[in-house]
Amino acid sequence: MLRLQPELLQKIEAAKEPKDLFGIMQGAIELEHSTIPPYLTAMFSLKPGKNREIWGIIHSVVLEEMLHMTIASNILIALGGDPNFIHKDFIPNYPSPLPMNISAKDPDDKDENYLTVSLGGFSKKQLHHVFMSIEQPESPIHYQVKEGPPKGLLSSAESGIEEPEYATIGAFYNAIKKKLLDLDLDLLPGADRPQVIPDKYYPSDDCFHIRTVDDAIKAIDIIVEQGEGTSEGTEDGSPLDPDGELAHYYRFAELYYGRRLVKDPDAPGKYSYSGPVFPFEVDGLWNLNADTKAGQLPEGSAQRRQADQFNYVYRKLLLTLHQAFNGEPEKFDATIGLMYDIKLVGEKLVSMPYPGKVGLNCGPPFEYVNLNK
Repeated sequence: MLRLQPELLQKIEAAKEPKDLFGIMQGAIELEHSTIPPYLTAMFSLKPGKNREIWGIIHSVVLEEMLHMTIASNILIALGGDPNFIHKDFIPNYPSPLPMNISAKDPDDKDENYLTVSLGGFSKKQLHHVFMSIEQPESPIHYQVKEGPPKGLLSSAESGIEEPEYATIGAFYNAIKKKLLDLDLDLLPGADRPQVIPDKYYPSDDCFHIRTVDDAIKAIDIIVEQGEGTSEGTEDGSPLDPDGELAHYYRFAELYYGRRLVKDPDAPGKYSYSGPVFPFEVDGLWNLNADTKAGQLPEGSAQRRQADQFNYVYRKLLLTLHQAFNGEPEKFDATIGLMYDIKLVGEKLVSMPYPGKVGLNCGPPFEYVNLNK
């Protein structure tokens, strides 16, 4: 479950004009970005050709998180601000709290410490304690698990997810929506500035030019509903987003419970985790050293060179995104090739043994590097 600092919501409430929201929307961009490295790390830990259904679920969430980062950037541009993808703290120093000190409570920690987001391989713990905590709605719907998960990684029985005690990412975005309405603007000050609209990759209903407050609110609703599901139109809410797809929280819950969430007229909430089993190949997973840092690897080793290359390509991707969202939207197409390069470099890196740690492989570091060196 997520914990928002009260000062964050107070800062939104205190905004008097669009420029007062610049820092908040930059934080939203960084928040959406911060989820991508842990999700990609889990994807990379699945060996090529193995566990493809699991890979596909996580990949679908990554694509939508990239959409959410795009939406947050376009809202900032429409407000008159300038998205920044290249400052040295844009990439969190994992393990790390989420940006703006939003943190996820570890349900097993009795000392009230708060779980930080780590870069670990695919596992039941990572699904439950990190991924589902990040995506958890205000009121998650606890559907029945009619049969136990399959044998293998997802075999141990654990209790359902706890009810949230703190505000979620959805509450953060709802506070922004309320403030935008309070500002009472017909047209946002940066409405005619160039925005990134990757219509080759996302439907026009999900990614569009933001000119008005209504546009911004519609876009924010897409972020929240794709992550958490919808609450309107049904008595108990729905696990589906407006496009009829499972929200991120419930996609990860499917992996956690090991079964598809399907309609079930006899179950509370009319859904249950009783659909087809997610097949899991135990030998299809690299055992990664969590939160690998390039500097921990021996100078001159193949592993160090690969980790440095990974950081370089990822930083180059962020630089190209920065250019695209700061007046050169045509450069967005170049990011697609860089994303493919990251996949190739990352998959090679995770196949390499971690020096001096028997049974562990290198994880992707996702670290800031200076491209001028």
